[in-house]
Amino acid sequence: MKENECARQYRLLTERLIADGLTVATMESCTAGGIVSLLTDTEGSSAVVRGGIVAYCNEAKTTFGVPEETIARFGVYSEETALAMADACRKRLGAEIGIGVTGSYANRDPNNADSVPGTVFYAVKCGKTERVCRVEVRSALRRDAKTETALQIAKTLSETLNQYEKSRKGGEDA
Repeated sequence: MKENECARQYRLLTERLIADGLTVATMESCTAGGIVSLLTDTEGSSAVVRGGIVAYCNEAKTTFGVPEETIARFGVYSEETALAMADACRKRLGAEIGIGVTGSYANRDPNNADSVPGTVFYAVKCGKTERVCRVEVRSALRRDAKTETALQIAKTLSETLNQYEKSRKGGEDA
């Protein structure tokens, strides 16, 4: 049931992006490309989806533009790193919207002492409009945890688009 709702939400979001002519890119860790996959399930998505980067290890994140200093100072599992991931994929792939996702689901990451099982950080950035969130994921099953995360991101992406459009119509520098 949740998977059907998730697919529906992303279809509506992708249709909205197409109608608005806004491009999107993702850099994902714990969702492993699931967000960009959901965005591309809609016909015509190639007009707006610039690409997705699966950056599972720290080195991949820094290779694609996340500053090493951000990870060293705040940890790989942090709001700051999620925002840096959103910003890096926007720049790297030339998109108006960037989505960054980092976190740990049911286990501790042996390579990162800052991992807290069930904690996900994500960011959505569009122009100067940005939202950064921390979510506690309750499901012990990874697939369900990814769906739960994707639903939260869909809600935040929709809210970010609303805020971005409002600021553009109001003449503010979005």
